[in-house]
Amino acid sequence: MLKLRPRRLRLNENLRSMVRETNLSVKNLIYPLFVVAGENVREEISSMPDVYHLSVDNAVELAKKISDAGIPSVEVFGLPEYKDDIGSSAWDMNSPVQRAIAAIKKSVPELVIVGDVCLCQYTTHGHCGKLCGHYVDNDETLKLLQKVAVSQAEAGADIVAPSDMMDGRVAAIRDALDEKNLINVSIMSYAVKYASGYYAPFRDAADSAPQFGDRKQYQMDCANVREALKEVELDLAEGADIIMVKPALAYLDVVAKVREQINRPVAVYNVSGEYAMVKAASANGWIDERRIVTENLTSMKRAGADMIITYHALDVAEWL
Repeated sequence: MLKLRPRRLRLNENLRSMVRETNLSVKNLIYPLFVVAGENVREEISSMPDVYHLSVDNAVELAKKISDAGIPSVEVFGLPEYKDDIGSSAWDMNSPVQRAIAAIKKSVPELVIVGDVCLCQYTTHGHCGKLCGHYVDNDETLKLLQKVAVSQAEAGADIVAPSDMMDGRVAAIRDALDEKNLINVSIMSYAVKYASGYYAPFRDAADSAPQFGDRKQYQMDCANVREALKEVELDLAEGADIIMVKPALAYLDVVAKVREQINRPVAVYNVSGEYAMVKAASANGWIDERRIVTENLTSMKRAGADMIITYHALDVAEWL
């Protein structure tokens, strides 16, 4: 006679919920916004169904909806009105991102606002820093990233999130923020950002595809794990408050190893390619979208993520 029967605790939903080891909460979610110039703009991004380019006024309205749904945070991305070789619109206080941050903070002050600190969508060449020939000059780029981070913090961002993968950028940004007495602005470092094919729809959304080459000289090799742990160690030493792993689904092993190594919050980005694949399969009737999305996000939490940036956030808030 069997004495141990694990199935006993799976017999109904109440039993399963009582012994559930990982629980997905709306409070774990961050919703990404794409802001553009103009007024009353709401244009669906072709490669990302149900995700929109929004003018600042519509971004504020969506931020209110996000907050009302219980989602605690948004990350603001944007398309500038002008581009140049150093991406100077990235720190222009009149650019859509800075105006959106300020307007959202005024209208929905309780919402935690994350600013994406990078240069790719602001430069004419589409790379994440200042060029020297076809090489991104690391140390010259740090000076530009400092300007971006400070401008977003002064606009009202609670967290700045450098996604450029330049060496030393966390320390440089922390110094710049502290010098401006912005000591309470946190840094969410994209410490582990792989040179991934999963970003393709985002590059369409942010008009940020490189005009030549690729980003493998600064983003991480998809085959490496030990390098990820080194990047995490460096960014923590430089003052990162939150560590990011991006993408999420194909790198859950990395998320788990990072979680084992550190005692600070871990974030993951459920990126555009992951989102687009689910939406396409769902549109064709091949999968149950709600079930797959919930399973995917739960796997990210199970691997060790404390927070998840995801385009599914509003749907998940409704489902939960």
